Amino acid sequence: MDINKVIFGNQTLIDLTGDTVSPDKLLKGQTAHDKSGAVITGTCPFDVDSADATVGVAEMLEGKTAYARGAKITGTMPNNGSFSEEIRDVNDEISIPMGFHDGSGKIGIDATEKSKIIEGNIKQGVQILGVTGTCKPSSSVTAQSKSVTPKITEQTILPDENIDYLSQVVVAAIPYAESDNAAGGVTVTIGG
Repeated sequence: MDINKVIFGNQTLIDLTGDTVSPDKLLKGQTAHDKSGAVITGTCPFDVDSADATVGVAEMLEGKTAYARGAKITGTMPNNGSFSEEIRDVNDEISIPMGFHDGSGKIGIDATEKSKIIEGNIKQGVQILGVTGTCKPSSSVTAQSKSVTPKITEQTILPDENIDYLSQVVVAAIPYAESDNAAGGVTVTIGG
C-alpha cells in the first residue's frame, strides 16, 4: 500500500495528492513519488533547453546530429580531412575548400621548385623566401655587340660560338631613296 499523505496530530507533514510529477516529466533514471505515493522512475530524456542554441547545420560535420532551437539538426559541413597542396608556379594561388580540416594537411612549395631556391642560383644580395643569394657574375663571361642589316625575311640574332651573351644589337636603317621618273612621278626604292 502506497502512502500519499501523512498527518501527525493536527498537522499535515506530507501531502502528495496535489503533485503533478509523472515518469515522462521526470528525468530519465531519477526516482520520486507520484500523487498516489507510488515510487516512479523518470523516462524523460530531456537534458537541456536548446531554444537559445546558435549552431547551424553548415557548422556541424556532415552526418553528425545535435539539438538546437528545440529541433534535431543534421550537419552539412564537408569533412576534408588532411587537405594538402603544392605551389608549382610563382602565380599559383591555392583555394582552401570550405569545411573541416583535421590540421595535418600542408601547403608548400613543390619539391622540384624548392630545390632551385639555393644561394648559388640567386643574385648576390637578393633574398628570395629567406635565402640570400651569393651568385656573382663570373669574370670570364664574354659579351658581344653585333650589327645587322634588316632583311625581308625573319632573322634570329645569336652570339657567336664561345660568346656568353649579346650586350647589344644594332639594326641598321632600312635604305630608302626617292628619284624622279620619266612618267612625271617619284620612284621610291626601299632596301637594296
